[in-house]
Amino acid sequence: MKRNRLKEKLSRNELTIGSWITIGHPAIPEILSHAGFDWLVIDIEHTTIDLSMVQTLISTIQSKDISALVRVSKNEEVVIKRVLDAGADGIIVPMVNSRVEAEKAIKYAKYPPDGSRGVGLARAQGYGYRFEEYKKEVNDLIVIAQIEHFEGINNLKSILSVNGIDGTIIGPYDLTGSLGVPGDFNNLDFIQYLKNYKQVSELANKPMGFHVVNSDYNKIVEKINEGYNVIAFGTDFIFMGDMALKGMHNIYGK
Repeated sequence: MKRNRLKEKLSRNELTIGSWITIGHPAIPEILSHAGFDWLVIDIEHTTIDLSMVQTLISTIQSKDISALVRVSKNEEVVIKRVLDAGADGIIVPMVNSRVEAEKAIKYAKYPPDGSRGVGLARAQGYGYRFEEYKKEVNDLIVIAQIEHFEGINNLKSILSVNGIDGTIIGPYDLTGSLGVPGDFNNLDFIQYLKNYKQVSELANKPMGFHVVNSDYNKIVEKINEGYNVIAFGTDFIFMGDMALKGMHNIYGK
């Protein structure tokens, strides 16, 4: 299964590269699938994508043999249950700042006795026809904690100790925002917190993630060289906008 392959790569700290979907149309993952991404994230925290489109996008991504993850709107039981029932291979949970919050994410994603997720018969369960199989697959679901606040880094050791957390990924804009300097990636405190993040992750032998929001692939190479191995490259609108701006700049020379 696709989710097994990605989960195995995460468990071995192998490099995986994905991207971010913010535009609710199945053409987006169809286009991005040609780039060779390991996974694609459907973002429902900062977009207008509804749950009906989430399921369509999940299906489209998986049809391209790519793992479909959803960045949920919050660490909340119902939204996690619904995107997993729609068939997502895993979730990225925003703003995880403590062990308790990491434990909640696992609890919401797993069936009893390991969690408290309610049982539905939707796409993930083959509409009931493969429920027994799905019960065995629940532990293969991927749960990534998004670290977006300095408190999340302060508590990273305890977050990574939670059974079921497959790794973490830095949200750079919110992390700088928590330091009072949103978008200032040269801020010395931000740089120091990233060093702390890497040190704790390496000691725990857990995957390190970073969302490189811009479309400069050289930034991806930099992150690979720094040891990050769960890297989100750009977003759909960034790719489109940057190419349009570059083209018009070259045409008009300004």
